[in-house]
Amino acid sequence: MPWRDVPLLDKTRATAHGRDEIRRVKTATVARGLDFPHAAQAVQIVRRRRTITTDRVTLQRVYAVTDLAAHQADAPEIAHHVREHWGIENKIHHVRDTTFTEDASRMRTGTAPRAMATLRNLAIGALRLTGYDNIAAGLRKHSRDATRPLTTLDIT
Repeated sequence: MPWRDVPLLDKTRATAHGRDEIRRVKTATVARGLDFPHAAQAVQIVRRRRTITTDRVTLQRVYAVTDLAAHQADAPEIAHHVREHWGIENKIHHVRDTTFTEDASRMRTGTAPRAMATLRNLAIGALRLTGYDNIAAGLRKHSRDATRPLTTLDIT
């Protein structure tokens, strides 16, 4: 795609967590074809993030294709959907990576990795449903009493 020729449709700026972030969104209608029988949009999101304390700047480009036509979702709405998707990444995958150290897991064969991911998701979901925002704190509290996890899962 000739992204330099596509006009900028949305730009947002946010400062939080010690970072200054600018997101630029461009969308272009993709012609119909065998892969996309309906009109679709190609999306480019460029994120410029500056860490305030170190003044370090990173630039990230993300590309996507959506089957939503331009009249169904404009650039700000698409950017919102992408941010919601990253919210899932932060709520589930990041917690699994940090709290459960999933990346260091030695289970790599058969269905064991999927089964363990399912059990971790169950623990995260159960703790969130009972009001825990900090999953690590919830795990510590539940590990002190062998009956507490059963009570949380309503198994008595």
